[in-house]
Amino acid sequence: MARKYFGTDGVRGVVGKDLTVDFVERLGYAAALWSGRGRVFIGRDTRASGVELEEAFAQGVASAGGNAVLAGVLPTPAVALLSLDLGAVISASHNPPEYNGVKLFDGEGQKLSDESEEQIEALLDESVGSRAVGQIDRVSIAPDSYFEHIIERFGTDLTGLRVVLDCANGAYSDIAPKAFERLGASVDAVAASPDGANINAGCGATDLSLLQAVIAEGDYDLGIAFDGDGDRMLAVDAEGEPVDGDQILAVLALDLGVDFVAVTVMTNLGFHRLMSEHRIRVATTAVGDRYVLQALRREGGILGGEQSGHIIYLRDHVTGDGLAAALLLCAALKGRTLREAVSILQRYPQTKENVPVATNRVTLSVLQEVERVNEALQGTGRVLVRPSGTEPVVRVLAEAETRLEADDLCGTIAALVRRELG
Repeated sequence: MARKYFGTDGVRGVVGKDLTVDFVERLGYAAALWSGRGRVFIGRDTRASGVELEEAFAQGVASAGGNAVLAGVLPTPAVALLSLDLGAVISASHNPPEYNGVKLFDGEGQKLSDESEEQIEALLDESVGSRAVGQIDRVSIAPDSYFEHIIERFGTDLTGLRVVLDCANGAYSDIAPKAFERLGASVDAVAASPDGANINAGCGATDLSLLQAVIAEGDYDLGIAFDGDGDRMLAVDAEGEPVDGDQILAVLALDLGVDFVAVTVMTNLGFHRLMSEHRIRVATTAVGDRYVLQALRREGGILGGEQSGHIIYLRDHVTGDGLAAALLLCAALKGRTLREAVSILQRYPQTKENVPVATNRVTLSVLQEVERVNEALQGTGRVLVRPSGTEPVVRVLAEAETRLEADDLCGTIAALVRRELG
């Protein structure tokens, strides 16, 4: 059964349009039924809509006879770590402020499988309001518990490091600067004043321009940008050049001495070449950090990630964590500049285009053309076309040995997608 509401990372939509209070309450009810009417740990990011939606989800849980435990503003990885019978985050991650959503974790802190999400969707039509009446509790110590866990398990001495943190006006606005300061770094924080309407707005991991501007004006070793709910991070070197998830993952793979890494189909061909040179086995999954997690658990691995900045390290954690990844990256520098550290990865030029479409279903003719082009490239490049799981767009990626070739490949395929689906 195809999922109707769940995408690559939970349920997500524009509040009041695609995502309503009534629907979120029904989702809380269905999720509580699915989890056996147990205890559901609930956090949220800093969106103004989160307060009402958090309450709606909790009411749904209680109506099913479950126990909703509300923790308030909390990064997504903290909810995963502290998950009870179920964990829920009211968040639209990196999306603009008008969006919100719900992410779910099982009792082990793992994102749900497609099958589990299908089972929850099947329960959405159950009438909210059973005879069993649960309860809603509120806790205040969750941020402190999470903070101490990250400092203890991922922290190193950062004395002398000069860093700018872009907190995306999100869930890390308070926690991340305190963590770096506790470890001895000199910290300047930007986009760390959430007002409910400025999360991810011109800042954070999806828009590095603010971080680059601050870096250009000061004397810093590097900058780090989180997304609104804290499960992603990207970096900027001292010269203002962006550092993506592929580069970060490459640095960590060699520094941590792993023999296996899980990545997605978006990962640069240069990363695969580097891992091959170091005899590190690579598994490639569909886009979505939960698929990376599934591959790691299946293969017994501990390190994986996405080009977009989801970095997963399963020693002392259960999911991707932006703050943990940032601390691991800083520890891996070992006296090098960030630019020197990431120079180990020679990336193929990539060109991407998001094509707005009326339907996210890619046609057979598009798929056949992509297959024909990839066969002709014979490993010297590639084209990837995939529907977004979070937006009404089809994403086109082209990769080649030169920028011009990548641009031409991407433009040609994007034009075909536009004609067929736009």
